[in-house]
Amino acid sequence: KIQKMREISLVYLDRSGGLQKFMHDCKKYNDSKQSYAVYRFIISINPSDIAELDAALGNYILHNPIQAAQIFQSVCFIAIKTLSLIEQLQTEAQISILLKPTHLPPLPSYVLSLSAFPFNYTSQRFYMSEGIAIAMGTVTKYTQGARFLCTEETCPFSEGFRYIRVHLPGATESATVRNDFVCSLCSSPLQEDMKYRVLGDKQIVEMIDAKVLNALKGYSDDKSHFMIQTFTVFLRDELANKMKIGNHYKIIGIPACVQNGLQATACIEVNSVQLCRPNGPSFVGDNFKYLLSLTSSSRWRFTAILANIFASQVVPPGTCNALKLTILLSLVQTCEKENADYLDLLIVTSDALVIDRLLNYSLCLLPRGIRHPPSSDIFPSVSKDKHGTGSASIQACSAVLAKGGVCYIGDLSSYKKDKLELLQSVLESRMTTVFIPGKKYGEEADQQVTISVRTNFWSFVDVDSSSKKYIQKDNFLIGQMDVSLIPPNLLDVFGLLIYSEFPSCRLSSPLVHHILKKAINPEAMLYKVSQQFQMQDFEEFILFARNLHVELSSEAESLIQGYYLASRRVRRDSLHGSTLSASALKILISLSKAHTKLSLRNKVLEEDALIAILLLESSLTLKHGKSALCIAPNPVFPFDLSDENSLQQRDSYLMQCHQQLLKFIAAYGPGIHVNPNEE
Repeated sequence: KIQKMREISLVYLDRSGGLQKFMHDCKKYNDSKQSYAVYRFIISINPSDIAELDAALGNYILHNPIQAAQIFQSVCFIAIKTLSLIEQLQTEAQISILLKPTHLPPLPSYVLSLSAFPFNYTSQRFYMSEGIAIAMGTVTKYTQGARFLCTEETCPFSEGFRYIRVHLPGATESATVRNDFVCSLCSSPLQEDMKYRVLGDKQIVEMIDAKVLNALKGYSDDKSHFMIQTFTVFLRDELANKMKIGNHYKIIGIPACVQNGLQATACIEVNSVQLCRPNGPSFVGDNFKYLLSLTSSSRWRFTAILANIFASQVVPPGTCNALKLTILLSLVQTCEKENADYLDLLIVTSDALVIDRLLNYSLCLLPRGIRHPPSSDIFPSVSKDKHGTGSASIQACSAVLAKGGVCYIGDLSSYKKDKLELLQSVLESRMTTVFIPGKKYGEEADQQVTISVRTNFWSFVDVDSSSKKYIQKDNFLIGQMDVSLIPPNLLDVFGLLIYSEFPSCRLSSPLVHHILKKAINPEAMLYKVSQQFQMQDFEEFILFARNLHVELSSEAESLIQGYYLASRRVRRDSLHGSTLSASALKILISLSKAHTKLSLRNKVLEEDALIAILLLESSLTLKHGKSALCIAPNPVFPFDLSDENSLQQRDSYLMQCHQQLLKFIAAYGPGIHVNPNEE
């Protein structure tokens, strides 16, 4: 039976191209002219192809991979000796084979859930699993293979390559290299020949089931309860540094149990790693399509109605429309790409409870919406590896887990100065650096690990609870707020500053009724629109819209550039020069693209650029006071949207704003030519 499997293995290697690769690897060993204790070969296995060739061998590889590797070991040894591929090779024991399946059968019995119990770690066969890397150790060395010799000089095994120890899945360092081995021939102690020890790279990664993301959201309709714990993964040799912290991976490996003193740890020895990229829906709901067709006569109406009806489970339709629009814009501007356009929000409010509920609700529309718990760190930190290696382990925190989504950090005034300075640095560079002192973690030199932070940040400041009140002072410019509580540099790097005012004494009647009714019956659908556009509908809409690829039109680019240059000339003081930060241009482009995505279009038009400019100008007015552009306090939603007439009125108002903007650019932006629309 074994002999037949060997013959079929050779046929498979020949047909799959594996034999050619094996001969190429042998040539590299042979050319080096150096004698090794262990010659390591990686053989790629396609389970479908090999099962079609011989079902028994295919089943043996999937369910007894360690024993199956010995079959390939024999085949490779015979091939090397027959074809004289490696002159230095002496014994079959010197060959180490690593079988790497390209995939596993898509059946439940091959899936290992990181949150399901009991956990089957004794079978030592291939499983497929997936999860998020939440902690990563530094790369250390392990013994890949070693040569032992008999200490009795007259024994035939006191020389040669009879005793070769090779690392197996789940084996600790002491299992591979120990000092209590004895010769099988004369029972004398064995001693390692240190000059033949083969070292490899090893990295320990902690993974966790992706379900943890649901637990880290601020609000959820999911009432199910589940237990989640981290899971240890070993990456060896060519797989070291293949994972990045915070990413979602699908892995194939062999589960094992590693003993560390009295503690036993279940783990997986990984054979292959594949990055999981979430695929958004390829469509939007029929209700959104119908709404889009109804509003096709205007570039502004669709997004206005979306903002009007958004989050009707939390606030009544028509409440805080400007804030809800910016939240929607930030949601669709989430992406895992390196050069993504980010849109961070800082909200100044007098009712933190309503804002907190609204932001919590909005987080759940994304696969990765993380509410940061105040007791932990926002950015990655370093701790000692818990597996007894003494090496450093980098722990993922809220900002990294929110990769490609939103990290909601709560009340900004609750953070100390050092945390705010770190937040400012990350917002400027979208990178954070973790320092690993070598002396503390057993390394010769200090290390610095740079981690990218690809997430939007949301935060608010409660003016009522803050010790320093926002009081309008005499020396303030028109429209300017006292934001001295927030460091000026941090204020500049946040994309938008938004002011939502509804103090308790002036709460609007619909909001009061909404809060009271929801307190009595939390599950109630208070509005018809809540049934027509449910949370899941908005979730699918956001996931579809954020994956749209948009490009700037020349007209929109000209309008944005003209406003930016004109504003830099207008917003100046004698001491600091222009008060408009260099990041303002990026924010304008990001806002314009976000409005285009929210409108389900692929081309950024002047209408999108106008909304972006009005939102940014409103934010700049809160920071620095009004400019010569002189917009209304709530320029995007100057009045309530109650019917079609109010939508028409808003369109007329925005057209006037467009003309006003063109005049502003013509007056203060010399050299910028924008063709005004005569209509």
